[in-house]
Amino acid sequence: MSDQRPGVYLALVHHPVRDRSGATITTSVTNLDVHDIARSARTYGVSKYYVVTPIEAQQALVRHILGYWREGGGGQRVPERANALSIVQETPSIEEAIADIARREGSAPTVYTTAARSNFDATSYEVAAAELRARKAPALLVFGTGYGLADSVIARASVHLAPVRPDGYNHLAVRAAVSIILDRLFGDAGA
Repeated sequence: MSDQRPGVYLALVHHPVRDRSGATITTSVTNLDVHDIARSARTYGVSKYYVVTPIEAQQALVRHILGYWREGGGGQRVPERANALSIVQETPSIEEAIADIARREGSAPTVYTTAARSNFDATSYEVAAAELRARKAPALLVFGTGYGLADSVIARASVHLAPVRPDGYNHLAVRAAVSIILDRLFGDAGA
């Protein structure tokens, strides 16, 4: 590992996530989430953005989107978008993302999870931002699609971030939640 501070990574999980009733499901990849989260992640200095889905057809969709922007006409027309999408990688599981980070960094990441639900012991954004600024290991921020990450994912995390809005209405699009959380963690303080 170099003398640089370890990287921050982001994963958008499509499995295992919850449906409205709490059952574990797999959701579909959306073009908007791939693009918009990549743009936010790139803006805040994320090293790599993993789109996590075990479905090969969905992985192929991500590769198709990335190909258009990296090697196709999209990147020539809008180089800023190609730049943002350069950090995206599809992967079949959270475990594969963690293994890839460990290969890149020389150590496994500290895993931070998020959820709109507040029934978990949560770390405030102020505390998490300070921890991230002082990090000695890479960090992986894990976001869920559908109705959020499966409880099994949250239970294995090192840190669970507080909901964006712990009281009242809390049903943001995941790409909006990612942007808000990245700004809370890496905004003015610059973790």
